[in-house]
Amino acid sequence: MARVSFAGLGNMGKSMVRRLLAEGHGVTVWNRSPAAVDELVALGAERAASVADLFAAGPVLSMLADDAAVAAVFDDAVLAAAGRDGIHVSMSTISVDAGRVMAERHEAAGIGYLAVPVLGRPSAAEAGQLNLLAAGDSGVIESLEPVFSTLGRRTWRVGEPPWQANIVKITMNLLIIHALEAMAEGFTLAERHGIDPHQLHELITETLLTGPVYEGYGKAIVDREYLPAGFRTVLGDKDLNLAAAAADKIGLELPTMPALQRTFQTAIDQGMADRDWASIAEVVRRG
Repeated sequence: MARVSFAGLGNMGKSMVRRLLAEGHGVTVWNRSPAAVDELVALGAERAASVADLFAAGPVLSMLADDAAVAAVFDDAVLAAAGRDGIHVSMSTISVDAGRVMAERHEAAGIGYLAVPVLGRPSAAEAGQLNLLAAGDSGVIESLEPVFSTLGRRTWRVGEPPWQANIVKITMNLLIIHALEAMAEGFTLAERHGIDPHQLHELITETLLTGPVYEGYGKAIVDREYLPAGFRTVLGDKDLNLAAAAADKIGLELPTMPALQRTFQTAIDQGMADRDWASIAEVVRRG
């Protein structure tokens, strides 16, 4: 069994640590708020007093909310104190620009750096059924495969430069967002013509559109059940803006982007910021 460290204990981070502990791995944990740490220590994790202590305990996996959180937790002072030959695996969904900067700063500090964002909800993390999108040095990826195979059903090699994993994750989330909007429009259209949305959902997922996005989020939409939030609307809005920024960087126009951004902002304005991002369907229903 491996020994690793973990920074960032939100819903996904906690679920990943629980999985690692359940499978016998040793895990040292740190979080900016202590309650999540206490919960995991009770399950067998070890407490770190600082991020520097995490590096001393083993390769560091992190799952943080956004660019600002990643930059704040892994600042230059932390990287300098970590010592050369450490390893940091950033599993956060961050911008391409932030991914490039993080790779450069780690290289300058002599610390190995991978970007390995994930596909899947916290329930998939606890079941070891995530899909991991890995980019960076192939030798470092291989060395951590026992950890990755515990967390996920497959590790997908998506590039050598770490930032390529960031753009793949942004792309995948953009596709999910389009699916959410398509279901919101489709179900609302059918409902207003008197069609039972539950029957429509069964038809869709057993014929044209199989898979977890249409099955899971589609069920949430037809049932109008958006809590507990597997992935919050406010984070979906963040990821949508990451996609817009990545497109702007290369001069690519995404014609549907303004409409999607309006939908997410309206959902947030209507009090759905902390509900599951499938709740954007209510914007269309209320329109």
